[in-house]
Amino acid sequence: MGRLSGRRAIVTGAASGIGRATAGLFASEGARVLAVDRPGADLAFDDAAIETLEQDISLDAAPAAIIGKALEAFGGLDILYNNAGISHGAPVADTSDEAFDRLVSVNLRAAFRLSREATPHLVASGHGRLIFTASIMARHTDNGLVAYSASKAGVVGMMRTFALELGRHAVTANAILPGAIATGMTAASFQREEVAGIWAKKAALKRLGQPIDIARAALFLASDDGGFVTGQALGVDGGLMLRV
Repeated sequence: MGRLSGRRAIVTGAASGIGRATAGLFASEGARVLAVDRPGADLAFDDAAIETLEQDISLDAAPAAIIGKALEAFGGLDILYNNAGISHGAPVADTSDEAFDRLVSVNLRAAFRLSREATPHLVASGHGRLIFTASIMARHTDNGLVAYSASKAGVVGMMRTFALELGRHAVTANAILPGAIATGMTAASFQREEVAGIWAKKAALKRLGQPIDIARAALFLASDDGGFVTGQALGVDGGLMLRV
């Protein structure tokens, strides 16, 4: 019996990195998983417990399509992991309205709308779990991250309200704040050894994080082990921010 035996989960941004590692880990722990990513993404999994759906989460029709697919496939929903996100780096003066709006649309608005659509089904499960991927940049920032930091700080604030309002229904809501993780989003930077080395040295554990490190945190929050944890922004950064 796995830690998620009999549970039904949605994982967005599941084609690569954190999402792919989490979908696989959830399935290995007994969950049936709907893996969601944008059209054209590689959603091939060698696991019969994982269903897939190509869907742009920022579209107005996305929440109904995603939740509807999960209900059709599984008959209910226990876990929603809002992991999908995008990044954009530019100085404030060079950040266009379009770039700012796009990050907020994907990282914050889409997660809100999908979570709102999922809420009655998470409540009905009797042990619903709502998880978000935020970032350590929700608490801190760096040059060029005005839109990214704003969107991730918004995710944390939004999560706390979900936790407060849904706690009476035994639904938990939490956010994971990854540090420097070697994922598809960061591949262009971390493929350069000098860049990867700098970030590894900054962490207390002296290494970059891997997608499985975040997936294991998500498993804790999704399982009964995390049943008394809600409204928390869990830093999973290898001690990256200890010196800040």
